[in-house]
Amino acid sequence: MKVEPITVGAFQVNTYLLTDEATGHAAVVDTGETDELPRRLLARDPVPDVKMILLTHAHLDHAGALPALQAAFDVPTYMPRKEQPLFDTLPVQAQMFGVPMPPLQCGRIDHRADDGDTVQLGETTLRFLSTPGHTPGQGCWHDDHDIVVGDTLFKGSIGRTDFPMSDPQLMVDSLRRLLALPGHLRVWSGHGPVTTLDDELRTNPFLGFLRRERGIAGPPGFRWAPGT
Repeated sequence: MKVEPITVGAFQVNTYLLTDEATGHAAVVDTGETDELPRRLLARDPVPDVKMILLTHAHLDHAGALPALQAAFDVPTYMPRKEQPLFDTLPVQAQMFGVPMPPLQCGRIDHRADDGDTVQLGETTLRFLSTPGHTPGQGCWHDDHDIVVGDTLFKGSIGRTDFPMSDPQLMVDSLRRLLALPGHLRVWSGHGPVTTLDDELRTNPFLGFLRRERGIAGPPGFRWAPGT
């Protein structure tokens, strides 16, 4: 699978174009908050053969442009099931940041993903890992080589847990689950550069609690939530 980050919008969010190299079938992960992403995709020659839209979570920068993206690509959209309450607040989020969005028009959700669900992109199987904490339903989409993590984990940091609907304790548990995956996985975050699970486990200051739990050498980090 080919992973292409496309950084858009005022929040400089990383959206992603995932392409199954055997078939050319593509998935778009996350949307930005304006119509920049669909405009850029439609301007390509050839236009990507988009078969699905996948959301990691429902903050404005990750899901706000869903109506515009669906107008360009009328394909099934998958969202973590537990994100529905946050998704329903998108017009309020847009109003807070001064982003134009028609009231009550958040876009269409065709499928709600639960932990362990899979979707088929050509010959590539993508699995959904639920990693709540930053938001109630935040989750990751991955194959055997790459994982798109939204705002769960960044190079040298993690997603904030001081927002409405965030939960630091859920984030602690989610990071344990995420970092139990094979360390070679390339981590494609919602903001910032690509990294790997191994690199973050060894160096990320927010993951000192995991290094202590697993007896891994590295910086002690700091305690940012109970249990860390």
